[in-house]
Amino acid sequence: MTDTTVRIDGNTLRLPGDVAVRFIRTLRLPESGTHPLPPGLGEFPIRRVADFPDTVPEAWRARGGVMLPVYLREAMWLSFGGTTEPAALQVGVGKVCAVSGKPWSDRLARKPQNYLCLPRQPWLDGINSGKGTVRQFVAVPLGLGATVEGQVTGEEVWGGVQLQSFALKEPKLAAWREEQRRLAAQAPPMPQFGGYGAAMPMAAPPAPGSVPAPAAAPAGGAPRAAAAMGLGVGGSMRQEVYEDDRPLSDWAERPGGRVFVHLVTPPEWRRITGEAPPPSPVDRAAYTRAGLPWFDYYDEDAADLAPTDTLGAVQPVGDWLGDDHEPWQAPKPGQVMPLKDAQGKPVEDGDW
Repeated sequence: MTDTTVRIDGNTLRLPGDVAVRFIRTLRLPESGTHPLPPGLGEFPIRRVADFPDTVPEAWRARGGVMLPVYLREAMWLSFGGTTEPAALQVGVGKVCAVSGKPWSDRLARKPQNYLCLPRQPWLDGINSGKGTVRQFVAVPLGLGATVEGQVTGEEVWGGVQLQSFALKEPKLAAWREEQRRLAAQAPPMPQFGGYGAAMPMAAPPAPGSVPAPAAAPAGGAPRAAAAMGLGVGGSMRQEVYEDDRPLSDWAERPGGRVFVHLVTPPEWRRITGEAPPPSPVDRAAYTRAGLPWFDYYDEDAADLAPTDTLGAVQPVGDWLGDDHEPWQAPKPGQVMPLKDAQGKPVEDGDW
């Protein structure tokens, strides 16, 4: 029987088919202009919902999955480094496909394509909203209408991030493995992590008062409702979402595994887990002044997916939360670097 288990390995989610996903903290881009790829500033910690049954909201227990802490207007990207075999990965933001803008589905589709091709797609920084560009994932609370979910569906029900993986059918996978064995002696192995995919340590200490004291537990110990978070969009950056060059029939008809990723405010993270959340996001101008790198990634052998009208129409979170007054300093010439030419406990799935 095919293993459908999703596990946590450190801060990496491992889905069936050897799919690896890490959530990376990053600089938030200005909402005007198009920018290089921002750097990684450390991994978001992830925890299983099932490990905190007495403190997570009841709805989260029903959905299962994992959770991670994120600040208001904090940006993130998804790294797929460590994925070693071909896989199709669906990424949902509030159960809206981040690639096609269509409703969440348990089937792969091609017109429009509703999945990423791994490991060719090394990361995803935002929704597929322009030709050769994406708009950055930025965390916002539900209820304002600022999320991708709210703008596309008119409702904010789910929030969070949803992941679902599909493997190649067995004959195709066996043929791919045989081809890799033939090629192995002809080229040196590529590192799984490094460059843009390597998370960099945070340099900024927590801002005074940025982590409120944990809230008192409600009478009787019953878990309370948490402040729900979803993903909206921020600035635009140069990044392609690659078109699949395989026939759709090469992929499994059903997903190998799936997981719901809940986004938790830092105060809720402390209340639920008893752990301190990561420090507040690093100052953008300080990062650039320090001369640390930005990145451009280009794969000349891959074709970029055309954006959909649905995702192209999604407006940035500043339209709801107001202008971003954090100082911005563009990277200097030479700071933009070109790239390319043990098992944990199972993560429980639930009803979503």
